[in-house]
Amino acid sequence: MVIESADTGIPHGPNSPDAGGKEKEFTIPDVDAIVKKYDAESNFRNLKGVTAKITVVLCVMLSLFHIYTAGFGLLNEVMHRTVHLSFVLGLVFLVFPRRQPVRMGIAWGFGTCFALFYLFLAWQLSDRFQGDLPVWGPPALIGMVLFIAATALPLDRFKGKGDRLSFADWPLAIAASGISLYLIVFFKQIFIENIGFPQIEEYVMGLLAIIMVTEACRRVMGETLPVIGALALMYGLLGPYLPGMLGHRGYDIVRIVEHLYLGTEGIYGIAVGVVATYVFHFVLFGVLAQASGLGQLFIDLAMILAGRYSGGPAKVSVVSSGFFGMISGSPIANTATTGSFTIPMMKKNGFSAQFASAVEASASCGGQVTPPIMGASAFVMAEMLGIPYNQIILIAIVPALFHYLATLSMVHLEAKRLGLKGLSREQIPRFVKIMKTSWHLMIPLGVMVALLLMQYTPYLAAFWGIILSIGCSYIPLLTKRVGIGQLDDSKTLTPRRLVDGLDQGARYALAIGAACACVGFILGMITLTGLGFKFSGAVLQIASILGKLMAAIDPFQILTVQGGTLFFGLVLVAIACIVMGAGIPTTPCYIILASIAGPALNNLGIPLVATHFFVFYYGVLADVTPPVALAAYAGAGIGGADPMATGMTAFRLSMGKALVPFMFVYAPSMLFIDFSWTEFSIATTSGVLGIISLSAAYIGYFKNHVGLMGKIALTIGGLLLVSSSHGVILVGAGLVLLILIPNFMRTSRAIPVSD
Repeated sequence: MVIESADTGIPHGPNSPDAGGKEKEFTIPDVDAIVKKYDAESNFRNLKGVTAKITVVLCVMLSLFHIYTAGFGLLNEVMHRTVHLSFVLGLVFLVFPRRQPVRMGIAWGFGTCFALFYLFLAWQLSDRFQGDLPVWGPPALIGMVLFIAATALPLDRFKGKGDRLSFADWPLAIAASGISLYLIVFFKQIFIENIGFPQIEEYVMGLLAIIMVTEACRRVMGETLPVIGALALMYGLLGPYLPGMLGHRGYDIVRIVEHLYLGTEGIYGIAVGVVATYVFHFVLFGVLAQASGLGQLFIDLAMILAGRYSGGPAKVSVVSSGFFGMISGSPIANTATTGSFTIPMMKKNGFSAQFASAVEASASCGGQVTPPIMGASAFVMAEMLGIPYNQIILIAIVPALFHYLATLSMVHLEAKRLGLKGLSREQIPRFVKIMKTSWHLMIPLGVMVALLLMQYTPYLAAFWGIILSIGCSYIPLLTKRVGIGQLDDSKTLTPRRLVDGLDQGARYALAIGAACACVGFILGMITLTGLGFKFSGAVLQIASILGKLMAAIDPFQILTVQGGTLFFGLVLVAIACIVMGAGIPTTPCYIILASIAGPALNNLGIPLVATHFFVFYYGVLADVTPPVALAAYAGAGIGGADPMATGMTAFRLSMGKALVPFMFVYAPSMLFIDFSWTEFSIATTSGVLGIISLSAAYIGYFKNHVGLMGKIALTIGGLLLVSSSHGVILVGAGLVLLILIPNFMRTSRAIPVSD
């Protein structure tokens, strides 16, 4: 993908002179291939013929449905969510291929377990209604489920692993769509006339809904989330047989199916509600905005802002990824899109392939925490907390600034260590020229942000963003026709390109829709069994034991039992977030952990908003946490670096950012909660110093080389700076300054060290 500067026409792509002629040129198909390889949510089939036309029509209809309801009024809660899922679940089996197993033995293991799980559920339901079903009822039900169970196995006869559909995909798509269409067609009988008295047919459809949602989620997300969902269902069924605090009264299959299928606390619960009401619209806006050229404008602006400074290409990577992340909900897509331009440029500037790839991956995760348009999780957070989205934007400002401070600090110190310079004046686009050719692209984003800040509903703001993205793309054609201006008319959303945009926007929202439907299993079982309170009790018990132990062995008596309990409680939840996020996308991970771990942190006295932000931030960090650091692996694919080594580097680059959640937990003023200027000033000052110290410790440089003992001291001091105790903060500050000041006073010298 060769990107030209709007002012000079000098190519700034990987194959240009300033980016290194020896670097591989990444075309758009190359970027798409990398995204498909590492991002399961973007691994679409390349369909042909009638199936392709049908799929495009359905995707465009789904996009138009959401645009219309965003601008002219939503349907009632249940109807809106069922219409959304009737499209989403059916399209999943047409758009996404069956996942290619890495190891056939593991694939057979998971497939067999899920097949037996489906048959177990069918047996439970048929046994429960044995006297009420017709003679052919149980065999028919078992037969249908047996067919679905067979497709769960990695049998070659079902194929469907490439761009061609298998014979089973159409029946699966119809069945997946039918479970929601049933609720639409018989809405009056189910939710008005017979409410509270479901018929046997509804229980059968509910059972099929559970099975089809699980299979749809397996197809787009792999095994991790479906396994957790299945375990949640088994937990509800087997409660009386579980030991200790895990035990509960237990619920039969009828109660579970009714709770998950016929209410708003299961499949059609808050997770799917937020996707259908908010997330879809912003995904669609991001696709259309990028198609109209906004992504290229972000890269040019990033070069203007950061390109001239030491290590300029890496800083351009951080800034452009932050910009691009605001309109892209996927860190992997963000890494591949901006990284195809920035990673080769960083390598040419002198950064190693491993470091360049890791910087791009680490920076790309920041878009989800960057206001004013954050990732999908921010809309879920607003819904779960019951606060306006514009307040979420305000709360997120300071943590986001610290997020980028941490990344930029490491990039700057690494550039200084290697003695690298910024981009030359000729390589940096001119702001005036960029604005002359692209000013119209800022209108949709500006209007949407203004509407959000004015407390209009997010979906209405997204509606106008979408409409203006389409309309403003025609401004260059109009100005060219009347002979004024210098706007670039190559990105106009013509009818053909608009259809492609509506089609792609719907496709990018399918995976998150299927995943959130599966998350409904977990949320439903949490509300039914009280699992969240059990997890909360376990965390508090373990944290209390560790806190007492830490206070007992503290020779200076600085640490208290309460402080130790809080610290270890946070650490346990952070570990849970990283482990869970390693196999689950950020939004489902956040929803699950906010529901399960949220009560634990709240019982430790942490404000609810801080609790949710804590979980949210660590869920984001999971994208660069090995062994499943998919954003880092995508960056390594572009940079030609070792994937695992890149993942470890990206994780270490994110260590400074890992302090940020602890900062706002210990000092809620950073989130403007119970705001105090004194607390805010102390927290931000100690936070900046802590991030700089950890950055210097990792890079091993602060104007001069930092030795091993200095790194250890900076690490300990940086961690101590993140505390609610002023005494501990002073100890940490003293330790850090004892290393940094002498290093700073010595004669500056760059010390290149091989990677």
